[in-house]
Amino acid sequence: MTLTKDNREFNWLKRVSLQFISEKDFNIIDKSSVKLNFKKGETILKQGSLSTHIVYLEKGIVKFNYEMNTNKNLILTIVSAPKILGGANLFYKDNNLFSIVAVEDCETVLIDANVMLNVLMRNSKFAMMLYQLASEMFKKSVLNFISMSYKHKEGRIAEIILYLSNEIYNSRTFELSFTRKEIAEFAGCSAENVIMTLSRWKNEKIIETEGKLIKIVDVEKLKRISKMG
Repeated sequence: MTLTKDNREFNWLKRVSLQFISEKDFNIIDKSSVKLNFKKGETILKQGSLSTHIVYLEKGIVKFNYEMNTNKNLILTIVSAPKILGGANLFYKDNNLFSIVAVEDCETVLIDANVMLNVLMRNSKFAMMLYQLASEMFKKSVLNFISMSYKHKEGRIAEIILYLSNEIYNSRTFELSFTRKEIAEFAGCSAENVIMTLSRWKNEKIIETEGKLIKIVDVEKLKRISKMG
């Protein structure tokens, strides 16, 4: 983790915020914030720790991890910048429900939760916007979990590859920032299942792989696998 005090940029957050709050209020948020760079694998927010900040993800990709009592790790969702992370902490004032972990080098801005709450109390439309952003992220996570819970492992893996293509990398050809083990934690299966499934799809010309590079060749077939589960 690297602390950076200069060159803080809220490009996306500032543009969105100034639709609802004054420049003065935004500057209050700005002054309470600090920019932190996280290396791949570093924890940005820790499950069980106190909720003291919300996080604006300026650059990079993160995963939402939930560690069960059995020490088994589940990936609830994966998101890419720009996003407001931990926004639900403002509305659920307790410990963090899950961990947020960098899956590639990330640039973030940590904003003091109490300062943000004071600004929200003066700006109801801004509060509603932030609540909607947080709710939408959790809605996608819950719907993803429900959808995959009714599918066999091959359908779950297909859905994840399509999700990464459409929501994270915005391309049918992408280089994974994740390990096969992380894909398995997202799909709720073993790493061996992921490796064998991707290998079979490669032989069937559904995808092409080379190292961490994946190219979706037959997107319609992959969609059918995902739909049929």
